[in-house]
Amino acid sequence: MSGTASRSTDADVLHLRAGGTTVLLDARGDELPRLAYWGADLGPIDDADLVSLVDAQRPQRVSGGLDEPAPFALLPEQARGWLGTPGLTGHRDGAAFSVRLEPHHVLVDATGTGVVVEAADAVAGLDVTLELEVTPSGLVRQRATVRNDGPDAYELTGVLATFPVPERATELLDLTGRHLRERSPQRQPWNVGTHLREGRRGRPGADSALVLVAGETGFAARSGSVWGIHLAWSGNQRLLAERTVEGGSFLAAGELLLAGECRLGPGESYVSPWVLGSHGDGLDELANRFHRYLRARPHHPRRPRPVTLNVWEAVYFDHDLDRLRAIADVAAGLGVERFVLDDGWFARRRDDTAGLGDWFVDPEVWADGLEPLVSHVRGLGMEFGLWFEPEMVNPDSDLFRAHPDWVLATGRRLPPSVRQQQVLDLGRPEAAAYVLERLDALLTEYDVAYVKWDHNRDLVDAGHGPRGTPGVRRQTLALYDLLAELRRRHPGIEIESCASGGARVDLGILELTDRVWASDCIDPLEREQIQRWTELLLPPELIGAHVGSPVSHTTGRTHSLDFRAAGALAGHLGIEWDVTTATDEERARLAGWVTAYRTHRALLHTGVVVHGDHPDPAVRVRGVVADDGGEAVFWLTRLATSVTYPPGRVTLPGLDPGGVYEVRPLPPGDRIAGNGQSPLAWWETGVRAPGRALSLLGVRAPVLHPERSVLLHARRLGPVAAPR
Repeated sequence: MSGTASRSTDADVLHLRAGGTTVLLDARGDELPRLAYWGADLGPIDDADLVSLVDAQRPQRVSGGLDEPAPFALLPEQARGWLGTPGLTGHRDGAAFSVRLEPHHVLVDATGTGVVVEAADAVAGLDVTLELEVTPSGLVRQRATVRNDGPDAYELTGVLATFPVPERATELLDLTGRHLRERSPQRQPWNVGTHLREGRRGRPGADSALVLVAGETGFAARSGSVWGIHLAWSGNQRLLAERTVEGGSFLAAGELLLAGECRLGPGESYVSPWVLGSHGDGLDELANRFHRYLRARPHHPRRPRPVTLNVWEAVYFDHDLDRLRAIADVAAGLGVERFVLDDGWFARRRDDTAGLGDWFVDPEVWADGLEPLVSHVRGLGMEFGLWFEPEMVNPDSDLFRAHPDWVLATGRRLPPSVRQQQVLDLGRPEAAAYVLERLDALLTEYDVAYVKWDHNRDLVDAGHGPRGTPGVRRQTLALYDLLAELRRRHPGIEIESCASGGARVDLGILELTDRVWASDCIDPLEREQIQRWTELLLPPELIGAHVGSPVSHTTGRTHSLDFRAAGALAGHLGIEWDVTTATDEERARLAGWVTAYRTHRALLHTGVVVHGDHPDPAVRVRGVVADDGGEAVFWLTRLATSVTYPPGRVTLPGLDPGGVYEVRPLPPGDRIAGNGQSPLAWWETGVRAPGRALSLLGVRAPVLHPERSVLLHARRLGPVAAPR
């Protein structure tokens, strides 16, 4: 649906529509506009009816309440009677704590899908610009710019973009986690009060909420109305869901500002991060609005995502040219397209206790520099990638010894050590310039197509400069500037955001990077959950997923090659295994999975991601359906044993209901382990049925051992025949 906007006859009620989303914005009076509705498209509405509909949403005055009920504005204001969490907080040396903004312009952009509100509080000396946009995918984006027009400093302490949701949203879902187990879902009833998720790690963290979702009780992938928000910011975060006794329910998010972190001098401004809201009938529709938004970006990766081999779990810090060449030789034979040299190539980096910050090739290990390996890799037809951790420094490094004052620290003390490293204060121009010069020099000297950009510790006690003022916001903005300048100098470079695995997954960092490393754990059983919930925000082509060694580095579990590879096929596939130790049979099998990925990645990385709502928690159904419904790939995964045996049916969601499909097992994911059972009738012959029948009735699932996956390929043969 193309974007449209309409106004009421008095030009004060806006109706914005795009991507299956409606926004009703009431901009009448001397108050900030009120977001009367956002969600599923309401269709065309006559101007007079639009006013009537919005007026029908106003609450009545009740005993014990305000004579005029407090409006729920884009920035709710205590000065107008709002006693929930306010949208803007701050003060001017203890005064002007309560802001009352009056709009002087409400402007609709040329597309009819964006609104800019300019407002001011002359008493508080503040000018505020609010931006609201409905994207072509149906997301609703908000941000605010706050300018200090007063004669002295204004201490801004918080700005929250707010999204009201209806009363029928009675359940909350967000994510938490830890290192090696990111994106763990948690649900709870939504009662009166505030559900607050704050992140003070200087990055979103492995425990990031990622997307804060409210929905009808029992909502699932394919059912139940849901609304969710994401904060596109890589620093400290604040997300909340609040239900008030007056009946108002809303989601809100913004940057968490440390004390004194945003002190605006006269004429200075603060621009908040974007907060993006999505909705849907089930989580799949909510997620796919994010996916379509990301895929529409001009800088979204367009070329096929290369099969990537990273040598970290193959060699760790033990770098040897001959061994790495041998790994590259085998990798090229498997169909690998990108070879990445991980940690350990720079000065005195024999373990994780030394060398960070000294971004010079270690002459003791690499007597002739990296060029012999780079040339060998490029000669095999693969791209070369290199690992960095540019924001960090080891105390045991030449950089730290020369510039101990470059550490992000408060006062005269060092923050607690993590992994024997500290954070380099990129808010210092000289520190940022040093990092840029070193990375630029290495990317210029060597033919590097890909940077794995790591970030292996939280920002604890993160003070900036000699006075130790709060430094997280400055650090985050400096990181963005550094990435942008590096990309300007090397326009073809691709960058992965890695942060102890998946501790920096957000749409702020993805404006400047090309994929995320979902977790340092590549155990396929753990990755089943990690990747599924990362997909709540990101499409699979942005999620790095690797085939690990038979025994997991992080869990000690042993898994079949097919299970490891099937999980990696669900993202941007790579390998993290010393493939020189694989048997001939394992290499042939792995090459088959690489071929399957390369054959189907155009579908896997452009199609609609779907998840089946199976009643058995031990069974997972995931699929990717082409935008036009022409074909699909489905994963059937058994995580554990079940009471029912043999298993029941599985439905295949998302197919064209009016099309007839042929469904067959997809090699090499077509192996069913023998366990004394008879063959599954349709496994050899395939099945032909309408998409509607496959999504409602489905097919009988094969018997699988725990921790196994099989793949299905559905191909549309034509439309359903008309009845005779």
